[in-house]
Amino acid sequence: MVLQGAGKSIGSWKQQCKLGFLSIVALRVTSSTAPPPPVTTMAETVDFASGDAAEWRAALAAYDRRLAALGKPDLVEVDSFYRRDLPDLLRRRDPEPFLAKPELVRLLQWKLSRGKWRPRLMDFVKGLEDAVVESASCKAFAALPDLRKAITELTVLKGVGPATASAVLAAYAPDVAPFMSDEAMVAALGNAKEYTLKQYLAFAEKLQTKSKELSSGEEVFTTSDVERALWSSAVASKSLKAPPGNDLENKSKTHGKRKR
Repeated sequence: MVLQGAGKSIGSWKQQCKLGFLSIVALRVTSSTAPPPPVTTMAETVDFASGDAAEWRAALAAYDRRLAALGKPDLVEVDSFYRRDLPDLLRRRDPEPFLAKPELVRLLQWKLSRGKWRPRLMDFVKGLEDAVVESASCKAFAALPDLRKAITELTVLKGVGPATASAVLAAYAPDVAPFMSDEAMVAALGNAKEYTLKQYLAFAEKLQTKSKELSSGEEVFTTSDVERALWSSAVASKSLKAPPGNDLENKSKTHGKRKR
């Protein structure tokens, strides 16, 4: 009777071991088949001098993923507003489009979230009168494609410099007016520290030329596409170069309270 009891005990122990072994195997199989985390490849980076449209398309296609990877609260949502909702709103207001003050606030939120946060600029813009914003933006849109005049009409607004003004124009005319981002400025001009009208005009001309170079037939690559591809490429390059845990933000010094 003792031996029989021992036999039953040994059999139960063997069964438990077998079940444990199968659990380990199943865990290993599940782990090995799980999708790997997204990685950056050189195919997602592009040099401004490149004329390879496929390289530019790859960098542009990675934009949404690069944006989400920044991990900034609400950035994906406000980026969708800026790139999709706002252009539709402006086009529906033709032939006399204008930007409403709440839309300018959200646009500035997008700009500062994607780049460097400057709370003083947001305070200035929130303090503007609705009618002043609508009037200035209406005049700016009417001035297009004259970028010099359009930017000048917008920079009368407190807190709105050439960079913010370029974001306003890009939302309505992405084929003419690229957004003046740090990353695209560095790629196109090698300098992202001069936020002046003169610098923007030189920058816009470079991106307009590149836009025409990359467009062929029915495939159109707007100046805004060029800017987003350059931004995406810059973020991808930083993630390739920086070791894990490093801050990917640009460490360059800001210039006081100068509006952008």
